[in-house]
Amino acid sequence: MDLTDPAAVSGPEWPMHGLADDMRPALEQALAQGPAALATIVALEGGGPRPVGTQMVFAQGFVAGFLSGGCIEGDVELHAREVLETGAPKRLVYGEGSPWPDIRLLCGARIEILVERLNANDGSVRDLLTHARKRRPALWFTDGTRRVCAPVGATPVPWPGVFVRSFDPVPRLVVMGGDPTALALASLGVQAGFETTLVRPKGPMVAPPLPGVRYSREAPGPALVAAGLDAWTAVAVCSHDMALDHEALLAALPSPAPYVGLLGARRRLSERLLALKADGLTERDLAKLRAPIGLDLGGKAPFEVAVAVIGEIIATRNGQPALERRAEVAL
Repeated sequence: MDLTDPAAVSGPEWPMHGLADDMRPALEQALAQGPAALATIVALEGGGPRPVGTQMVFAQGFVAGFLSGGCIEGDVELHAREVLETGAPKRLVYGEGSPWPDIRLLCGARIEILVERLNANDGSVRDLLTHARKRRPALWFTDGTRRVCAPVGATPVPWPGVFVRSFDPVPRLVVMGGDPTALALASLGVQAGFETTLVRPKGPMVAPPLPGVRYSREAPGPALVAAGLDAWTAVAVCSHDMALDHEALLAALPSPAPYVGLLGARRRLSERLLALKADGLTERDLAKLRAPIGLDLGGKAPFEVAVAVIGEIIATRNGQPALERRAEVAL
């Protein structure tokens, strides 16, 4: 996208650049071509559509992310171009106390944004991208001029005027199954920002035509291990095969994966739980299981189920109190 055109962000084009939330891939892509400007919401009062820590990336011919409902992006773009040219960071204020009262925020919020120029040879930037590739959570410290990136647990002492933002690994989703519901869930997972793998043991040699979805034909256990079941991974077991489901749950439930969901009839659940206990799973392991899978939205169509599952995964990740266990499962 051409940043010399003021309509690039704020004009009539569809803002497809705003669909991704994690700006690390965009930052890496932009820095491959030259310097990039990173705009970050560092303070917020009175609500607002986007939280503190939300970011945008600007570079020559490149833009990604969004900071509001379209109220300020065009102006932030102009300042980002200036920062790219001068290298001097800027702090922008919109809403109450803003030097640009003609830029009105319909939400009534006060938003403060730090815009800084980053270069590919910046050690902190390299550290940030390395931690992302190695799936390590990290903290980003910046005042616009000085920057440090460190893994969680080995952080430096903050200094006056610094803004600190945490970065988790990109969320993963592993879907086991091959029916339309599994395909809809894998497809929606990619659109929702998950690194998504579809597992269909002994499935077709050709991968499903789902952009961005990885495909595995391995047995459930090896496939889940290969996918990497860490603390940022969700597993959705949707195979309609009791034996395959059982093998997948044996691998997923004791793992660090915080979300494991099972598609299936509630009346068969007690039988499945007993079989899992007989094979050595503990009550703590079984307490993680979300079954039947997904929020109860009342829908049964493939994408209705997919929306229910993705919603439950996101709410679980964000610690929403509305998602306390829906019912205690009798073990």
